[in-house]
Amino acid sequence: MSDQSGIPDAYTRAGVDIAAGNEAVYRYKSVLGAWRHPDQLDAIGGFGGLFRMPGDAKRALVASADGVGTKILIAAELQRYDGVGRDLVNHCVNDILVVNASPLFFLDYFAVGKLDPAVAAAVVQGCANACRAHNCALLGGETAEMPGLYAPGHFDLAGTIVGTVDVDAVPQPESVEAGDAIVGLPSVGLHTNGYSLARALIARDEWTKPFDGTTFADALLAEHPSYYDAVRAIQKVATVKTMAHITGGGLLENVPRTLPSNARAVFEQSRWSVPPIMAELVKRGNLQHEERYRTLNMGIGYTLVVPLTQAQTAAEAVPGARVVGWIEARTAGEPQVVVHPARA
Repeated sequence: MSDQSGIPDAYTRAGVDIAAGNEAVYRYKSVLGAWRHPDQLDAIGGFGGLFRMPGDAKRALVASADGVGTKILIAAELQRYDGVGRDLVNHCVNDILVVNASPLFFLDYFAVGKLDPAVAAAVVQGCANACRAHNCALLGGETAEMPGLYAPGHFDLAGTIVGTVDVDAVPQPESVEAGDAIVGLPSVGLHTNGYSLARALIARDEWTKPFDGTTFADALLAEHPSYYDAVRAIQKVATVKTMAHITGGGLLENVPRTLPSNARAVFEQSRWSVPPIMAELVKRGNLQHEERYRTLNMGIGYTLVVPLTQAQTAAEAVPGARVVGWIEARTAGEPQVVVHPARA
């Protein structure tokens, strides 16, 4: 992806081609469109896939698979292993939460060039702790030792989660209408996205240096939080029409996945705070307006669309939650997300 001058943006220069990723997804859809299982249900934006529960047409299984990205490289270099396991489970929980699912079980995949049992145990312990916090069974997974594929000390981590939801409780984007409000749940940092850019902008020898009352390492490895309890708290006091987990693609690409085509989301950045580590990356990378909101979460980790009359009550149900924007009518050709920057 490039800016209007034709110069590649910061994320592309760091080695991540968002346009190629979007093209791959487009091609996946053409492959998947060739055949569809009769019990496969439509999902919201692809955050999780739905499958009709065998023997119970009123319920569905929800599944999602993901990884932790190149955050793993920082964790491996600093030998801080358990956090990435928690990150992985929490990320996957949030993805199926978008379709209102509760987690049932999780499986991890740990791949390494040469297996160190202590490292593997620390990573899986992080997964186990996060699963227990969600009353989610860690059924097992796969440990793969593949000499030559990974550099010494490096590894990869991915996972699959399966949950369940009542079919009637799956949020419907068609219910979103002009005048609705958007509640945002705060992020604490990069979570599990943008690390290729962060590693390009913050050199290894800076990671242990002081930053914002802690260190760059602590800021970069801050846990990807689960929003499960926060969402359930909001649902007790407000009608949640649709939700989005703000991961790779930021607000600009994740929020549209949960909106009807005739609606657009308008955000005012002055309504929430940007974590210092993101402000630092924006400054160092000279990230322009669009690329910062397409690459980073910029302080919002999860969004919920609720009726305007319930917005303040919804925000007050969770510490740190804010009413961060609203829904407007959209005409063809208009962007589905607009972010008004904070005034200087």
